[in-house]
Parts: sequence; C-alpha cells; structure tokens
Amino acid sequence: MSTQAARSIRFTHSSPQQAFRLIELTPDLLELISSPNAPTLYLKSPATDDPSTTENNSTAYVNLCTPTKTFRIRQVQSSNSIHIIKPSDGQNDMIPLIKTQKDGGDDTGIAPETVTAIAKCGSTLELQGLSNEESFAAAKGMLVRVLRVWDEGMTFENDDEDVDMDGSDETELATKRTRLVKKAVIDDLPFADLQCEKAWIELCAFVPENHKSPSGERPAFRPSAGVKLGIWKRILEGCILHSIDVEKQFLVRDLWKAVLGDEDDEDREKTVSRSLFDAIVRRLAERTSENGVEGDSELKWSNMDKDVCIKWIGETYLEATAPTEKRAIGRSEFLNAWKDLLPETWRNEASLSNLPEASYKHPDPVSIHFVPESEREKAKEEAQHAAGSGAKVKNSRNWHERFKSQRK
Repeated sequence: MSTQAARSIRFTHSSPQQAFRLIELTPDLLELISSPNAPTLYLKSPATDDPSTTENNSTAYVNLCTPTKTFRIRQVQSSNSIHIIKPSDGQNDMIPLIKTQKDGGDDTGIAPETVTAIAKCGSTLELQGLSNEESFAAAKGMLVRVLRVWDEGMTFENDDEDVDMDGSDETELATKRTRLVKKAVIDDLPFADLQCEKAWIELCAFVPENHKSPSGERPAFRPSAGVKLGIWKRILEGCILHSIDVEKQFLVRDLWKAVLGDEDDEDREKTVSRSLFDAIVRRLAERTSENGVEGDSELKWSNMDKDVCIKWIGETYLEATAPTEKRAIGRSEFLNAWKDLLPETWRNEASLSNLPEASYKHPDPVSIHFVPESEREKAKEEAQHAAGSGAKVKNSRNWHERFKSQRK
C-alpha cells in the first residue's frame, strides 16, 4: 500500500525521562476495576522481620490485592523497548522546525503535529491471580510463623489499667484492641484481607485482654494444640453441667460462665482468657455468611458446626498427644479418647475418615501420629512435581513413537 500521501508526525524525546511501570491487567481484574463499585487495590508485602525472609533466603516481594483476591506480581523483561509518548495539543507543545533552504534563504516554522517520548520501559509487570485456596494456605503459613505460641502453663499478670471496669465495657474495649492488633498483623501479610481473616480464625488467633508484654505491646498469639484441647474439655464439661446443647443456639456469655465455673478462682481466670475462649468458639461456630468470616463483632449467640467440631477435636487431640512419629500412639487408644471428647450424640462420628486429608500417618499397622500442615504441603508439591515430570516423560515417549514410525 502506498503511503506517500500520509501525513508525517514529528517524534521527539524528552529529557529527563519520567519513571513509569507498566502493569498488564488480567481480564477479571480489568472487569473488576471497571465496575461501578470498584474496590480499593492494595500493594502488600511481608513485614521486614518475617522469619521466612531469612530462613528461605528469599528476596522481598509485593502482591497486588483486592479485599477478596490476591495477584502475584512478576517482572518480565522485554527485548523491545516500550516508549510512553505524549501527543502535542497543537499549541503549547509545538517546537521550532527548520525548513529546507529555499531561494537562497532560511525559512523557519512550527511543527504542529508532534509526539514526545516521555518514558522508556524495558520491562512490564504481569499479574498472576492466586486461587482462594492458595492465598488462604499461604496466609495461614505466614501467620503460623509470625504469631507467638500461647502454650500450656503460660499466664499474664493483669495491667492496672481497666481493672475496675464493668464486664460490658471491658468486653467492648477488648474487642476494639483485638481489631487494632489484628489489622496491624494482617496489613503485613501480602494476601487478600478476606483470606487473612479466614486464616486468623482457623488458627484461633487472639489478643489477651488487659495484658501487656514486657515491652508494653499487646501481642497476638495462636494457642498450642494442648491449650486448645484444654479449653475444649472445659467447654464440654460446662455444657454437661449446665445443660447447654452446642448444636442449638446458646448465649456465649452463658457458656463462658460455665467454663469459668467458680468465679472466685483467680488462678483459673489467669489461664483462661476470654479472648482465647471467643477465638475457639468462633473457629467452631456455624458460619452464617457466605465468605465464612463473621467479622470482629462481639459474640453473643452461637451454635457449633457439628462436622467442623468433630474434625477439629480429633486433629487437635492427635497433634497434642502424638505430634511426631516417635510419639505415635495406638490407633484404638486415639479413637476411644476422641469419642470421649465428643458430646454423647456425636460419639459414633469419631472415625479416621472424618480427619482432614493427609493429617495423619501410620508408622505401623496399629499406631498413628500427627502430620503438620507444612509437611502436608511439601508432600503435595512433590506429588504435583512428580506428576508433571511423568506427563513430560509420557509426551516425549509419544513423540519418540511417532518419529520411530516415520523412520520405518
């Protein structure tokens, strides 16, 4: 096609160049930010003191997050230079143009159509969306490393602050403090807030009320398996003594009083934190929202999710009593103890099929021990890698067979 009649456009280069980073949006993210009620986007990175940074020798990274979705950002180098250009408006951005010499004299004018390169990008940023399962698993793993472990025998001395407050004000203040501390923790997790909230609930994370660390901070904790098991035993005991049916709606305040028992027992109050109790009840409660997160509001009414409770109690007991292969216990012993930790109507549900997948191993035909989630994820990744390698081998053999047949 002839272009002799096409109008020319003058191309110039500005100095200094401006700093730009180009991001290639995925179709679903483009649709999301183009919607009438577009959510706020966040760039989130791990805390600088995250143990995984030094343990895995990993470099700092940042993810792009919506409230419900996580996108991994990857820098891609380009062999072709990408220029960001700015067109002139025909008035303010015109530049002098020296015309060719005519009739023995110089003639000058203005180039009315000009574009200027204001930035040069040698790479682009690509977004890879993580599934909710991937984002949740990663957030949970990072929370496990970040949160301190509240173990058996640990106690905190009360602050002088807020001691004289009545129960309702104290609970409201504790809820507010938990919300602030949790937000600070989640802000340092490079994943969608929704998945971080789910991971927080899954780990029964809590902030002890009316207590401070020696440095004056109000830290967040995750209870050990032994602590969780101890709280559940008190819940079960309180339900039996006060005729509370956990499958039906109950007042959480009534269950808390049943767990405390003797209100004058100060030692017991030091080892049973209300915020820890609330965290365990929230973990086992039946979900009423689609996303499985109930927020930070005070728990008033609740009822336990039967399937969640049975699975959680079995897994927690196994982790507390047989955390490693060397401390494996008898399978029959485990099943009988599991039954004894369930309400009477749930006892027949204590079976290995109700435990989470890959959460246990049998070192011998009659023994069983717990498998940590980190080992489960590692085994899963190895299996996926092996499956991928097998597929490559299979494909190569297919091509080998094809070429073999052609040689004949």
